[in-house]
Amino acid sequence: MNSNHMQNINVGVDIGKSQLDIFIRPLDIFFTVANDTKGIRDAINKIKINKPQRIVVEATGRLEMPFILACSEAKLPFVIANPMHVKRFAGAIGRRAKNDRLDAELIAHYAEAIKPKLTELKPEKIRLMSDLVTRRNQLLTMQTMEKNRHQILSKTLVSTIKPILTVLKNQITKIELKIQKLIEECTEYQSKNIILQSMPGIGKIAAASIISNMPELGYITNKQAASLIGVAPMTKESGAYKGKRVIQGGRAQVRTVLYMAMMSAMQCNPVFKATYQRLLGQGKPKKVAIIACVRKMVIILNSMLRDGVMWDENTGKNKLLTP
Repeated sequence: MNSNHMQNINVGVDIGKSQLDIFIRPLDIFFTVANDTKGIRDAINKIKINKPQRIVVEATGRLEMPFILACSEAKLPFVIANPMHVKRFAGAIGRRAKNDRLDAELIAHYAEAIKPKLTELKPEKIRLMSDLVTRRNQLLTMQTMEKNRHQILSKTLVSTIKPILTVLKNQITKIELKIQKLIEECTEYQSKNIILQSMPGIGKIAAASIISNMPELGYITNKQAASLIGVAPMTKESGAYKGKRVIQGGRAQVRTVLYMAMMSAMQCNPVFKATYQRLLGQGKPKKVAIIACVRKMVIILNSMLRDGVMWDENTGKNKLLTP
């Protein structure tokens, strides 16, 4: 095989919960491995032999992260692609048939034809961001507990609380500075951060929480986004029994951050302020109305990241608020 072919080898990887389907183009090599440590190691070894120009993986959720980490450690060039872009490419070439091999082949074809830009963000940065946000939440919880104790302890013991609150406040500030520095250092974080914070009500911490704990936001459907965060109402029915619709599951950490962000958004964002007042006018309890607004927020943010657009009040009213 000549060197020109070797320089234009593209790999498409279709990620599944239990397996990875891999197609190497133009060598017409297809194989499947288990989506576990051994399977990923075997896949990396087979791919590395062919010296690919890029390995493209669809960002369909967190299932791809172990494979992406392995690619990074093996110093292989990879792209975390937007599934919508791959889907549009399939429509452009008239591809409608679907099976494991065809999906992997399509992704490899997309890689060769479109040549998407390599993902520069290191997977360990994603992990670090998540750890920083988690640690900040832990410190905030401890701070709240100490503030509550401050209110009930006798005056003789209050002096033992204040030094601890000072330490916690300083540590929270340090964590926030590290989060901000990490965003400033990563080009991909910067672009997402700019889009997210363009929405009135979303601050740097809410944006960081979304970036680290919802990396698939912008790559999934609006319903999937609401479900992943746990703000999609679940129907509780059985026979003649008709229970209230409730929210459950999802990523509680992101949901809590967005709930707090919504408290701010309802004051400074006319779209959410109007939505909240309308729901209250319909007789909805306050907490139900707030969660409904959070769901709208998730849908809007998902659409903004998917389309790469900044917040616009008119767009928010006329288009993005449509479920």
